[in-house]
Amino acid sequence: MTTDSPATTAPIRVAILFGGRSSEHAVSCVTAAGVLGAIDREKYDVVPIGIAKNGQWVLAGEEIEGWSLKNGALPEVAAGGQSVSLAHLGGGHQLVVSEAAQVPQELGAVDVVFPLLHGPWGEDGTIQGLLELSDTRYVGAGVLASAIGMDKHFMKVVFEAAGLAVGPYISVTDREWTVDPAKVRGRVEALGFPVFVKPARAGSSMGISKVDSLDELDAAIAEAREHDLKLVIEAGIVGREIEIAVLEGRGSDAPRVSLPGEIAMVDGAHHAFYDFEAKYVQGNAVHLSCPADMPEADVARIQEQAALAFDAVGAEGLSRVDFFYTAAGELIINEINTMPGFTPSSMYPQMWAATGLSYPELIDELLQLALTRKVGLR
Repeated sequence: MTTDSPATTAPIRVAILFGGRSSEHAVSCVTAAGVLGAIDREKYDVVPIGIAKNGQWVLAGEEIEGWSLKNGALPEVAAGGQSVSLAHLGGGHQLVVSEAAQVPQELGAVDVVFPLLHGPWGEDGTIQGLLELSDTRYVGAGVLASAIGMDKHFMKVVFEAAGLAVGPYISVTDREWTVDPAKVRGRVEALGFPVFVKPARAGSSMGISKVDSLDELDAAIAEAREHDLKLVIEAGIVGREIEIAVLEGRGSDAPRVSLPGEIAMVDGAHHAFYDFEAKYVQGNAVHLSCPADMPEADVARIQEQAALAFDAVGAEGLSRVDFFYTAAGELIINEINTMPGFTPSSMYPQMWAATGLSYPELIDELLQLALTRKVGLR
């Protein structure tokens, strides 16, 4: 008499993309280290793929230490002899490894891609478009939502159209600054100081400067233009910085929202605002309070507005929505981030942890949402 052995389910194959060509390359590597350390290895077969700064896709090591911040040093994906590409072969999504003067070798099929990329050429709809072309399922927002979420100018246009309150700002194109810088300076003066000068399509506070007077403006614009020739210049707003983590609902369910979190600079941290160093290098420079101390009615209001912002841009998967909360109780939306920092200590996972969803559970939920999502137009 024989007994059939129980059927086993093969692990779901996940390609984790990180690195990339943007100035947020190192941030993406740190995010990947967090996910690699927490993903359920019994449920998921992980293939880490690094994108070097020159755009080359390479097979990356799984050693978390190699992609973490160590003593303030920023990790980087190195270009190498072997390249990885995603091909649609035999009805499946195959990873192919190729090297000069060698026959390309198939690495096997992948079920879903987790693009842990921040900034241009990754978070802006470009990678999403590549994955859409091959009908590959992936975590996070699609092409249009990613592009809107990356461009601070068009993001504000969409928010205003949805009825959300947006602070005073101007956008400045390369042509406007090159042809008539005096006119731009006049428009900035009309906003009143202080202002924040920002690259329109960069995140993690890259190239952002707080400007308190007109004599500081040109230098701030020059710094921002190192990251993007299109700029957004915003009037300073006095208010608390409150964030909401949003997670796509299952099926036709509404987006899920976390408890509100508040970012506060620690006394003595010597940062004028929440810049790159405060976020990633000096881990003790900021403090997150979650839930933020707010009246219950205002908590419900900010959660409702965060879900509205998520739907307004057409986001999928995950987003973090940032607001200013004034002393008068006014909510002014600052931005949406369709691929927020995702290390265990990042604000997005911390807010979900405080709301009752742990970091490994959050990773699993995002992958499951991607696996059940239709490909093509939706």
